[in-house]
Amino acid sequence: MPGAIVTSGERVTLRTVETEDVPFIQRAAANPELRYTLGNPVMNREQYEISDDRNAPDQLLVCLESADADPADPDEDDITRIGQISVADAHYKRPELGYWLIPDVHGEGYGKESVSLAIDYAFRTYDTPAIGAGVYAFNDASRGLLESLGFVKEGRQRKLMYVDGAYRDLVRYGLLREEWQAEK
Repeated sequence: MPGAIVTSGERVTLRTVETEDVPFIQRAAANPELRYTLGNPVMNREQYEISDDRNAPDQLLVCLESADADPADPDEDDITRIGQISVADAHYKRPELGYWLIPDVHGEGYGKESVSLAIDYAFRTYDTPAIGAGVYAFNDASRGLLESLGFVKEGRQRKLMYVDGAYRDLVRYGLLREEWQAEK
């Protein structure tokens, strides 16, 4: 059964990630179209852990829901999982966003809506002056998404990780709470 609703927008809903979601996350993250862009290693289902530690990253499942879905107890058929967003490190430093959507929905605006909802969630949940995100320099779509939401380029970590046959730079972005509030 899908997890509890964290927040909803016009087209997407962010829900808690539950054990039943691990096969979706594992399959999607193993897809080379995503894995190389994220720089993630291939992991089996046992390596994906849903932690109940209060300091663990907040894991949010990005879902599309049918109009007749019961918000409190939806049927599995009423929910389509399309991605995941994490809010990491929020308990001890500036929260860091991580996100991905399945390739089938790229370019349809779900990313912007989902990340926008996650930003609202992070600022509402944590007393933090800013949120950060890191994106590989070759990932133009993700960099464009962050910039369209008001994130500012703060730096570059050169040749940070070996991804898809080469060492890649990571571009660091930040968004201040007052910038987000002015944007809204």
